Amino acid sequence: MGLPHERYLRPKLYLAAALTVPVLALAMGGMLWPQAFHPWPAGLNGWLQLGLTTPVFFWCGAPFIRRWWMSIRERDSNMFTLTVTGTGAAYFYSVAAVLFAEHFPVSLRGAHGVPLYFEAAAFITTIVLLGQILEQRAHARTDEAIRGLMNLAPKTAHRLRADGTEEDVPVDQVHIGDRLRVRPGENLPVDGSLEEGSAEIDESMLTGEPLPVVKVAGGAVSAGTLNTTGSFVYRARRVGADTLLAQIVRLVEQAVESEAPIQRLADRVSAWFAPVVLGIAAVTFLAWGLFAPEQGWLHGLLNAVAVLIIACPCALGLATPVSIVTGIGRGAQAGVLVKDAAALERLAGATTLLIDKTGTLTEGHPQVAFIQPAGGFTEAELLRLAASAESASEHPLARAIVAAAQARGLPLAPATEFIAQPGAGVSAKLDGRRVEISRAPAHYELPGHTTATLVNVTVDGQDAGVIALADALKTGTAAAIGALQGLGLKVVMVTGDRTAAARAVAAQLGLDGFHAEVTPARKQELVREHQAEGERVVFAGDGLNDAPALAAADVGIAMGTGTDVAMHSAGIVLVKGDLAALVRAVHLSRAVLRNIKQNLFWAFAYNFAGLPLAAGALYPFFGWLLNPMFAGAAMSLSSITVVANALRLRRVRL
Repeated sequence: MGLPHERYLRPKLYLAAALTVPVLALAMGGMLWPQAFHPWPAGLNGWLQLGLTTPVFFWCGAPFIRRWWMSIRERDSNMFTLTVTGTGAAYFYSVAAVLFAEHFPVSLRGAHGVPLYFEAAAFITTIVLLGQILEQRAHARTDEAIRGLMNLAPKTAHRLRADGTEEDVPVDQVHIGDRLRVRPGENLPVDGSLEEGSAEIDESMLTGEPLPVVKVAGGAVSAGTLNTTGSFVYRARRVGADTLLAQIVRLVEQAVESEAPIQRLADRVSAWFAPVVLGIAAVTFLAWGLFAPEQGWLHGLLNAVAVLIIACPCALGLATPVSIVTGIGRGAQAGVLVKDAAALERLAGATTLLIDKTGTLTEGHPQVAFIQPAGGFTEAELLRLAASAESASEHPLARAIVAAAQARGLPLAPATEFIAQPGAGVSAKLDGRRVEISRAPAHYELPGHTTATLVNVTVDGQDAGVIALADALKTGTAAAIGALQGLGLKVVMVTGDRTAAARAVAAQLGLDGFHAEVTPARKQELVREHQAEGERVVFAGDGLNDAPALAAADVGIAMGTGTDVAMHSAGIVLVKGDLAALVRAVHLSRAVLRNIKQNLFWAFAYNFAGLPLAAGALYPFFGWLLNPMFAGAAMSLSSITVVANALRLRRVRL
């Protein structure tokens, strides 16, 4: 059941607190200051408590009573089943004691008449309201930082007209293709690519990295980021709900709504815990009534109420979701977007990381390093044909070939009958000739280009030559791999590149193994093969050909710089696309799971430690009994402990 909004609960908490304080004074005043209460007419104290407690129980506690009734009607026991049953027993017993005091046995009357327990009903209702508001605030804090980023995007943008003059327009009137100017100290209104000038952009609100990033012509920029130096013009590429910032907020919201497997365990425990506690309360009442010689039924009732109250699984219900949502918010601040709470939990127990090479280990911006023509073709003609065929492809290697041809000023021919086979290559018809581009044979090597990716070009089935493309490793990749291995993960590279290049990269990074010349379908098979060996597999990639493996892995992690398909297939997205964020993701997942286990311990510790005392099991030996009001305080303390422990995740070092 969803929590009522804090704005709805807050007035009820204020009224409940204002009325509960005098109820406590009336209930305990006679014991603490008897002279002040002695002159009062008989029964006045009880009527005052009744008048003050009734609005607390029925109006302030209305959300809990509604949930109690739903749990009874739907036969779905939960924390409200115990809470309202306990407070209701205390309230209605006290009402009967006020209205029909003269009918109560003399044995039940004390020095001040029949004991009343309005203070327990009022105090517990107030405390539960406080606990619900604390949980609401924990949920609100989860994405508070991310939602605050949305406010960083300015409400207006400086749009350039066709004649070069500027006009200020509302940001919702900016369209894709508009040219916008950003001055020093201004935040960017939409996503785009820089066209004129250069700047240093503070992207810390998206990536967690404190140092500004230098942007030059062609560089991608994101809404909400801060221009620290220089004035530049950029072209809008994504606006409104399509900006990276808006997508981050949606991902966080989806993750908060998802449920981790450990949460289902807590739900199952709650489902049987409530009936068991109701049974214990019933046995407590009967045992005291039947076997206690003096005021047995009264003690039985009070102890049964104490059992119901102290066993209230409020903390159990909070233990997992508060940790999950707080962890998701912390991850978003560090450039780790959790789309699925289950993925965050599974990452903590992962044993093997299968990782794509291009765009994940490497920059994903390969460049043509060497061209070796064959069959009578020249370098220029070979490059022109290859670039013409690849012009419709989004693969990084294709873009590199096209960029090299454009840099040489080679005219590209229009391609028809274009066919792309993910992970295998492309083919197209150019000037009546069929041009095919595919991986070079495994045995083929170019001296001096051991780690380069080699692609083979054929024209009408005849060998036309080989193009070597070099893709530099991302900065910090080696350090991140070492850190992941230090965390106990076996790191294995999976790539469609040839064996020689894969072996060289694996040796350079100190990987635990590699799979080369792998097709997209084979990547998915490899994931399942590792899983069949009992390994919990994480797959990290960024391309269209990684999507099947990302979906099949126990945890799919996509680079935020990759394709939309990859990001949709993954459970976790690394905004900046660097492996340092992957290290942070592993640290985050383990911190969250550790926090959940701590919360579950405290939730059960309070319940199991308090139940025997509340039931009166220790009374024959030590004379200890637990007043229902103190039972409520203990129950509330467990909830506060759980929430406070979960909020520590906001400051965890990643």
